[in-house]
Amino acid sequence: MKKLSHLDRSGKARMVDVSRKTATTREAVARGMIFMKKATLALIMDNQVAKGDAIGTARIAGIMAAKKTPGLIPLCHPLQISSVSIDFDFDRNKGRIAIESRVRVTGQTGVEMEALTAVSVAALTIYDMCKAVDKEMVISDIMLIKKTGGKSGPFLRP
Repeated sequence: MKKLSHLDRSGKARMVDVSRKTATTREAVARGMIFMKKATLALIMDNQVAKGDAIGTARIAGIMAAKKTPGLIPLCHPLQISSVSIDFDFDRNKGRIAIESRVRVTGQTGVEMEALTAVSVAALTIYDMCKAVDKEMVISDIMLIKKTGGKSGPFLRP
């Protein structure tokens, strides 16, 4: 079992020193789901949500969230993010939207937290925009799908 890098020798939280790491191109892909009533999904897909364009707003919110991750997650390093994309896949039969983020940077530490934060905030934004018609929505299965770059090497969820 690997030791936790965010703890010092006495067990106190610390920000990891990445100054000796080599800057490499790093990418992380995260995915999550939001489940809702089929009628709610139809409103979203037909751009009929009273608050406006739920998908466009969620995309922008996810991108902004990736950029603000160090302000939300205490030990994350501020990064010069090169690219953030947020994609949505609609399943009318299941009343589900799959949300996928892809974040890229050339730097000394990874962007997994930025990708996960982007998906989370995009899903929360959809919830916020649609809660007037569907308070039973469920956000679930937020996970890292893939990461590349860095000392630890690639990760691909089986």
